[in-house]
Amino acid sequence: QAQLAQSGGGRVKPGGPLKLSCTIVRRTFDSTAMGWFRQVPGKERDFVGRITTSGHTYVADAVRSRFTSTRDNAKNTMYLEITDLEREDTAIYYCGGKRGISSREDPDDYEIWGQGTQVTVSS
Repeated sequence: QAQLAQSGGGRVKPGGPLKLSCTIVRRTFDSTAMGWFRQVPGKERDFVGRITTSGHTYVADAVRSRFTSTRDNAKNTMYLEITDLEREDTAIYYCGGKRGISSREDPDDYEIWGQGTQVTVSS
């Protein structure tokens, strides 16, 4: 059974940077399209970004200037780098994966999920 293991997150001051990681185990990473989502209590899981198996990225308009998603197929890992964090970025961040070249911005498109990591932006 394939799994995604997340790391990173925590409490960060406004304006600071943050890097999240998501590593796949027991599946070939380079045939898995990946995505990032975030969720706050009482709301739906919102799309943040996605990345194809070849590394093409698509980031949500609202965060495109501050969020960057990359992948390292040799390390079976995807990254989300955030700069200039805002309090509104406070959420649980999830990575998702699905077999295939590309994925959609709909969380229902993903087959497996990481455990989630809390990001809290606070001074």
